[in-house]
Amino acid sequence: MMAYVKETVNGFISLLAGLAVTIRYFVKPIVTVQYPREKLTLSPRYRGHIEFIIDEETGSHRCTACENCMRTCPSKVITVTGVKVAGSKKKRAVTYQLDYSLCSLCGLCVEVCPTNALKFSDEYRLAGYSRKDMVIDVMARLQAQQRALGLAEEVPPIPEPEEPKVKAEVATGEGAA
Repeated sequence: MMAYVKETVNGFISLLAGLAVTIRYFVKPIVTVQYPREKLTLSPRYRGHIEFIIDEETGSHRCTACENCMRTCPSKVITVTGVKVAGSKKKRAVTYQLDYSLCSLCGLCVEVCPTNALKFSDEYRLAGYSRKDMVIDVMARLQAQQRALGLAEEVPPIPEPEEPKVKAEVATGEGAA
């Protein structure tokens, strides 16, 4: 009989301990974010996809299409094309694309950029139905930011690829003896 009473008292104490935990969590503030109505506050160290930094002096990007980011990327997800601008010694990026579905967010592209033209965005609401939806046109995002700020800029057209030059004597066959 004594064992039965002891077991009942231990069960009652266990029940009170469980209820105490339940009541403690019941009065704590809710940590769940009701997503569409509430937005998350991001950490300052959050790494989204890369984007261009708008240069305050020119109102455009500082990318010189040196392709350091493209060569350094371990996942090989960056493609850059650039053109030589008339009156300047440096090239200028015309297209800049990032396949975010394969990006490892390592940050090497941002670190290796000699002109500090890249930064991580704070965009976290990316979703798509196919992998093509995850290919981000960084240049188009920059142009959208420029339009929003009233800094619209003309982008030079992509030049046609030049055909390789062939020596005249090889083409005419005069060089053979």
